Amino acid sequence: MQKAARRSQSARPPGRPREFDMDTALDRAVRVFRERGYHATSIGDLTAAMRLATGSVYKAFRDKHAVFLAAFERYTALRQEQTRSAARRGTSGREQIRNVLLSYVEHSQGVEGRRGCLVVGSAVELSARDPVVAARVSAQLATNEKFIAGLIHEGQADGSIPRHVRADDTARLMICITQGMRVVGKARLPLDGERLVGVAMKLLA
Repeated sequence: MQKAARRSQSARPPGRPREFDMDTALDRAVRVFRERGYHATSIGDLTAAMRLATGSVYKAFRDKHAVFLAAFERYTALRQEQTRSAARRGTSGREQIRNVLLSYVEHSQGVEGRRGCLVVGSAVELSARDPVVAARVSAQLATNEKFIAGLIHEGQADGSIPRHVRADDTARLMICITQGMRVVGKARLPLDGERLVGVAMKLLA
């Protein structure tokens, strides 16, 4: 009997594999959270956007907050790669920073701009009362600031940015500018990208 029971247990099929692509589902969740915000987004909104049954969402993520955190990580990873890809097109530290700023202008206009930045939206809507989200927001902004400071140092090393420019302070101000662009874009105000970036680049003079 025991042998039969063991055979029965070993013959059980393994758990069914997940029947959806996680990245695709999270990309759809990101769009909803960007457009509607956290509190205005329901599980029903998410299941419809992600094209999943409610049970599948709860099985994969546990609750709406867990979906949001996963979507936040997905969004920041993609945006970080987009920013670094823009920077890599420059041949000097100065050009790389200009490309980063132009990338922010691009993502702050049109449909993309109206959807808004998930980091900025999370900072405004959730950071004051959600320490987990607050930590994620702070970490992402610190990462972005460190990246820009590194580009300033590169520019100083290659001679495209003067040595007297204070890298850390200037990087902080650049973060204020880039995140402000996202707010302006969400508000559907026009951005003159070349002109705006030209003014911002004077910080590196």
